[in-house]
Amino acid sequence: MKAIRRFSVRPVLPDPLRPLSDLARNLRWSWHTETRELFRAVDPDGWRAAAGDPVRLLGAVPPGRLRELAQDRGFLRRLAVVAGDLQDYLTEPRWYQRAEGEPPAAVAYFSPEFGITAALPQYSGGLGILAGDHLKAASDLGVPLIGVGLLYRHGYFRQSLSRDGWQQEHYPVLDPNEMPLELLREPGGAPARVDLRLPGGRTLRAHVWQAAVGRVPLLLLDSDVEENAPRERDVTDRLYGGGSEHRLLQEMLLGIGGVRAVRAYCRITGHPEPEVFHTNEGHAGFLGLERIRELSERGVPFDTALEAVRAGTVFTTHTPVPAGIDRFDRDLVARHLGDDGELPGVDVEEVLRLGTETYPGGAPGLFNMAVMGLRLAQRANGVSTLHGAVSREMFAGLWPGFDAVEVPITSVTNGVHAPTWTADEVRALRDDPTDAELWDLRRTLREQLVHEVRRRLYDSWRQRGASRAELGWIDGVLDPEVLTVGFARRVPSYKRLTLMLRDRERFMGLLLHPSRPVQFVVAGKAHPADDGGKRLIQELVRFADDPRVRHRIVFLPDYGMGMAQRLYTGCDVWLNNPLRPLEACGTSGMKAALNGCLNLSVLDGWWDEWYEPDFGWAIPTADGGTVGDGPLGDGLEDRERRDAIEAAALYELLEEHVAPCFYDRGPAGSGLPERWIEMVRQTLRRLGPKVLADRMVREYVERLYAPAARAHRALDVSTAGRLAEWKARVRAAWPHVAIDHVESACESVELGGSLALRVRVALGGLEPGDVEVQAVAGRVDESDSITGADAVRVPLKASDGPGEDGSWLYEGPLALDRTGPFGYTVRVLPAHPLLASPAELGLVALPPDDLGAREAAGVLMR
Repeated sequence: MKAIRRFSVRPVLPDPLRPLSDLARNLRWSWHTETRELFRAVDPDGWRAAAGDPVRLLGAVPPGRLRELAQDRGFLRRLAVVAGDLQDYLTEPRWYQRAEGEPPAAVAYFSPEFGITAALPQYSGGLGILAGDHLKAASDLGVPLIGVGLLYRHGYFRQSLSRDGWQQEHYPVLDPNEMPLELLREPGGAPARVDLRLPGGRTLRAHVWQAAVGRVPLLLLDSDVEENAPRERDVTDRLYGGGSEHRLLQEMLLGIGGVRAVRAYCRITGHPEPEVFHTNEGHAGFLGLERIRELSERGVPFDTALEAVRAGTVFTTHTPVPAGIDRFDRDLVARHLGDDGELPGVDVEEVLRLGTETYPGGAPGLFNMAVMGLRLAQRANGVSTLHGAVSREMFAGLWPGFDAVEVPITSVTNGVHAPTWTADEVRALRDDPTDAELWDLRRTLREQLVHEVRRRLYDSWRQRGASRAELGWIDGVLDPEVLTVGFARRVPSYKRLTLMLRDRERFMGLLLHPSRPVQFVVAGKAHPADDGGKRLIQELVRFADDPRVRHRIVFLPDYGMGMAQRLYTGCDVWLNNPLRPLEACGTSGMKAALNGCLNLSVLDGWWDEWYEPDFGWAIPTADGGTVGDGPLGDGLEDRERRDAIEAAALYELLEEHVAPCFYDRGPAGSGLPERWIEMVRQTLRRLGPKVLADRMVREYVERLYAPAARAHRALDVSTAGRLAEWKARVRAAWPHVAIDHVESACESVELGGSLALRVRVALGGLEPGDVEVQAVAGRVDESDSITGADAVRVPLKASDGPGEDGSWLYEGPLALDRTGPFGYTVRVLPAHPLLASPAELGLVALPPDDLGAREAAGVLMR
């Protein structure tokens, strides 16, 4: 019989064991070895049955065992030490508390998913794992972050395979009471609640659950509350599920409801109010609209509120393709944010303008969440150097008249949280291990992976319907002595799961080579609605089912954090072969590198930035190697040709470089692959420190959070109002700003000489202090375009007063500091001390000849 209601009965711990509850409820245990070992000692068998989840463990420990532990002096001493260590961790000053200047009092970090631990399954892939690592690193550094997300009652799906290899999805019911969560409660004990108005007089209500991620509180909004109608109750049912309106409601709850949850949390707990709001991807973009609404309730005009909100907002984009961005029908957004919906007092037309695709080729009927995110944030970034360049090109249309290199989107390369992703054996390694110690370490980790793979493969085949008698062959799957390649990630088409199968005979030759065999461990999930991705999985599974190769290649279903931690540590090589430049960052290879695993990857994402031959291998690509500079197009024929070229390059690397390096055991008698071991050593010593989430979060603090906090403090309502008025005046006058005349005098065009520039500018009623007149100079290409990376920008000075016609004369020297083809142009930009970038308004005035031919860039002298 099926129960009509489910609830959890929590254990009553003896008084001496009460600290166990606090340790279980703080997710620091997920990256703190000593805490996990303490829980393992509570009940080793129960720890395995609970899959390493302390909350589940404590709910299942027999009372007799608890009484026994309460009398165990040795255990109680360990408990006191671990509990004391947590208390010190939570209260002692850390890096942030010693930082110079006045960093933000608090930062609110919004993300649609968070991957903290498998015990809190609220993630689907890299975006969530990155968000989880961001919170953990912020905790370790003492950054006063508040995480904000949604609590999905079914999480993301669990994956299994049918007998013929087709992905099947299962959605487990998650009970927050059985997870390391606590309800946020008002002082009187009632659950804190967030309400959103919906069209038709409906209300979306949500409770707020708290997870303690070390020092960082994570707030998760949950619409599964009894007061909601069934439709609203299901808003947070599953991650990335449902249709367009369902997604819109999720994102309204995340952004608008998330700000209200932060306000409630700070009011109830006394936590400092955030000065900076970080929007991790466009899903949370509505948070800016809620903050505008808060100001509008105080009578602040929309434009003024927009300036005040933008100043303290950071927007991070993770997608390198327009198709990866959430876009909603404008009418749907208007209905939910208009007079009959949320954000009362905010003009819905102003809201719609924020998400309008005003660039060439944009769809006027759609509301673009990333476009809104960029317009609501004064600071924006991509997640690797290459992705920053891709993002600047992708969104350049929002800043017409500017070269892509000047688009105000910077980059902070992602990092990974070392304590989460580094094997205990690697952490225990001494500072300068011998070759033999490094090789023994790698073999130990590989052997652990082999046993883990066999166990998971057995369980998978049983789920696929195989009997025990059919599965004796699994005992021979993989070999601890064989070069092991890992490939695990989501399965959209651009990540090319099946590129390795392009030439099956050649690939089988690699797997079955008599002296240098290679074995593969593969995992990944396709989105439930992505039948193309599911077909790729089925193709790979069917190949791996072939009795000729099934001992050398394995597909493991249900890829998640628990599996990933084994794969990253146990593989010798981590493979990544996306279509360049479609991998924004790709942090899985970073986690592998922390464990001495070498990367074999297309030069995309972070690998494009930090690849060196000492760390692994770069797969040659057919795209020309630079953004937008490939000889191949996007058609099916070109894609097929590109895949063929890059698959052949992959096979050649494995055959001629990777495998020989692994199996070359050096001079007679040593038995060690000396070159391979040296690459492992260099990966751990030189690459490891670069890929850390600590480095990433420090960069966010220093380059984005701290400047955003300063801008937030500078833009009080009065100042924001003056800035909004100034922008409106500049925009109105800008059609009349023009460069009327340019002349130069040059004594010598030799290196070390200079040009004396004189530029006459009509300011259209603006004052010289409202603009900056620049000379832009540098080397020019064959089309006389100034190359962006090489350009210098020299401000020119205004004369004492306007001429008879009202125009102003600007003058200044331009140094000739380089040889070769050289050119310059001049331009006028808005200028104000509170602008974060000269391109912020997207306004620029160029010489008349440039207005109709932007590509010529106005080269006036060579």
